[in-house]
Amino acid sequence: MAKSKKEETPLMQQHKAIKAKYPGAVLLFRVGDFYETFNEDAVIAAQVLGIVLTKRANGSASYVDLAGFPHHSLDTYLHKLVKAGYRVAVCDQLEDPKTAKGIVKRGVTEMVTPGVAVNDKLLDNANNNFLAAVHLSDKINGVAFLDISTGEFFVAQGNLEYIDKLLQSFKPAEVIFAKQQQKFFKEQFGSKFYTYTLEEWIFTQTYAYELLCKHFETHSLKGFGIEGMNEAVIAAGAAIHYLKDTEHPHLQHISNIQRIDQDDFLWMDRFTIRNLELLQSTVENGNSLIQVLDHTLTPMGARLLKRWLVFPLRDKLAIEERLNTVEFFIKESELSSELRHLLKQVGDLERLVSKIPMKKINPREVLQLARALQQVELIKHLLAANHNDYLHKISEQLDPCAEMLKRVLNEIDENAPALANKGGVMKAGVNTELDDLRKIAHSGKEFLLQIQQKESEATGIPSLKIAFNNVFGYYLEVTNTHKNKVPETWIRKQTLANAERYITPELKEYEEKIVGAEEKIQVLELQLFDNLVQSLQQYIQPIQLDAQLLARLDVLLCFAQDALQFKYRRPEITDGYGIDIKEGRHPVIERGLPMGETYVSNDLLLDKEQQQIIILTGPNMSGKSALLRQTALITLMAHIGSFVPAGSAVIGLTDKIFTRVGASDNLSGGESTFMVEMNETASIINNLTARSLVILDEIGRGTSTYDGISIAWSIVEYLHDMTAHHPKTLFATHYHELNELENKHSRVKNYHITNKEVGNKIIFLRKLAPGGSRHSFGIHVAKIAGMPPQLIDRANDILKLLESQHIDASLQSAVEQIEAPMPKMQLSIFDTHTEVFQEIREKLEATDINRLTPVEALLKLNEIKAMLH
Repeated sequence: MAKSKKEETPLMQQHKAIKAKYPGAVLLFRVGDFYETFNEDAVIAAQVLGIVLTKRANGSASYVDLAGFPHHSLDTYLHKLVKAGYRVAVCDQLEDPKTAKGIVKRGVTEMVTPGVAVNDKLLDNANNNFLAAVHLSDKINGVAFLDISTGEFFVAQGNLEYIDKLLQSFKPAEVIFAKQQQKFFKEQFGSKFYTYTLEEWIFTQTYAYELLCKHFETHSLKGFGIEGMNEAVIAAGAAIHYLKDTEHPHLQHISNIQRIDQDDFLWMDRFTIRNLELLQSTVENGNSLIQVLDHTLTPMGARLLKRWLVFPLRDKLAIEERLNTVEFFIKESELSSELRHLLKQVGDLERLVSKIPMKKINPREVLQLARALQQVELIKHLLAANHNDYLHKISEQLDPCAEMLKRVLNEIDENAPALANKGGVMKAGVNTELDDLRKIAHSGKEFLLQIQQKESEATGIPSLKIAFNNVFGYYLEVTNTHKNKVPETWIRKQTLANAERYITPELKEYEEKIVGAEEKIQVLELQLFDNLVQSLQQYIQPIQLDAQLLARLDVLLCFAQDALQFKYRRPEITDGYGIDIKEGRHPVIERGLPMGETYVSNDLLLDKEQQQIIILTGPNMSGKSALLRQTALITLMAHIGSFVPAGSAVIGLTDKIFTRVGASDNLSGGESTFMVEMNETASIINNLTARSLVILDEIGRGTSTYDGISIAWSIVEYLHDMTAHHPKTLFATHYHELNELENKHSRVKNYHITNKEVGNKIIFLRKLAPGGSRHSFGIHVAKIAGMPPQLIDRANDILKLLESQHIDASLQSAVEQIEAPMPKMQLSIFDTHTEVFQEIREKLEATDINRLTPVEALLKLNEIKAMLH
């Protein structure tokens, strides 16, 4: 039987009306000192938060599920719900219950989703928390990335591959797009993102353009350089719409929007970012490049380093500006040390300032903001006093916001609590009325002690005491022993087992003064603090710029620290096309070596004239893949302005790094290992340029040997002859037949990773040497992996048989001659009688078995038996 509206309590009717506006969210409904959840929300809350699920009456004939928690635990429980993937609407009381007539007015004050989070417990200091908005169209697609916690806002547009790469690089916490594009989005980008869909009308150019102009208070978007980028504008408009739609109206800290131009950065597709393990290792508990390099001292610096890593520069002057600064920091060790000391004390300036417009900043955080600006002032003077042009420019742009800094330090008490309503926020002398009220509150309590002393003397009650409770305020308490001494003018309020409590007119008068003063103090302090926070609004943009400049300094200091600690060297960036690395090392692997073990470095040369393509062969586990990756990583590190793990490195400007390393099935997409491999390789072939670096590892392994060799061979020939780009290529393979390509193509060179055989063991020397290798030593690897000895012996037997075949004989004919193995303990009757066996064989071949009678067969068998003796 359906519940009628009349049966529901007024509270539940109110809840139902608010819940209807946020149907997809868990509604946290403030009731007194608790946040309550009802019905299906209560079931979710109980399950996720581990709180008790109960039932309570709802009107005359129904019950509702109920689960709640104290309001002061909101941060903890909100964090758990959002991390579990739920959208949460926080519904607060919008008026004081004491003065409310009828049911208290309530409304949603904030909607929290994975991509729209500002709570510290929901955020990771070293990572941005981006909301991505994607607009998919026929040709060009738009994407926007917005971090509400920092105010950063980026837009771009391009083909689907570019959008995919950006999503992989930014790793958004949430992606929004139009409802009708849900199937297409999943087909293109998979199910790895937390997504939410919006109505189609939101993704229109006119609406988005007007919304952005209104937000930025401009007449056009020309000043941001995005005028005419229609698809990107639509995505950006959808992101701003979503923030407002989730009850985030105060967005003054989102004051700029930056375009990402594909041509400004070295291109890496999502496969390359994954294969090179830039942001996370593909191995459990393994290290990534970011983990090895990150010695930043501020959260802003950690986030910027991550962005630099996935968006390396292509502009030679910009790269050299970074390299020059890193070199300067290495030489000026005293300056670097002072800067690092100051940066450690800054904290997350970027996220702190973003809390101002959203009214999320508390008194302690305002003080931290002031202390950060004190460091900005010191850093500004420190940079101005040196002789580096780049650092001078930073110094000129830094703004300590002196007026704001002075006001905060003058007004906020240095021991201010985290919560503004706890009192003790404002310093004495800030406001005369506040000072007077504090005196009343303080002296009033002193006067109460005087009343207690006076009445005790007047009545002769030595144990008389004054106390306070919420029922009837301040009172005098008299033990039963002395109650006969109580004057008639005292009014009895409560009788206890051993005492009685009284009030007097004088006591009530001072109570009103004290309690009234304390309430007024709280209201006034909140008002003064709010006024201060409001005045900070005008400093948002200068402080945001300070945060960006400090982040840049932090990353460059980090690069200098890495160079000193890990013995990295400055790369030479040229306009040429070659790569010449001397004593190169893998930055991640060398950090993970056991104590005392040294990484074996290698020289490597690639150019367009003599050595365009290296065919790299060598044993399994010898270090081929490490050499491939370290070449790509050294090239990448040079382009972000970092020193590199090498004795020296001359790096020609590179526009794209492609890698095809390893194989992984896309079974959910219905694609085999080989199909994935071919898709990724085709993408490389179709997008390379003259400045590309191509890393290919074991191409063709996912199909039959002949198919694999044919494909790998033709890829090398295509890269050598059939494209005018002649991209620099490293091609590691187990197909030793590819060594023949060196004899047929002038710019193909064979190299191998050396090894040494000592007895039955193979020692990998991990050194690159000219010439191809004919052995993979796969059986040796199987042996050290723990394969049974019988299996290893049999594999060696088969290998010898295959290797005994002529080079021109087909592999298939060799395989056909492999006979089934005989048990080791069973000897053939012919093993030691070779001549006799031949005679017996001739006799058997001359016998027509079909014509033998049973008696003749026995006689023939007896004859053969006699031949064996």
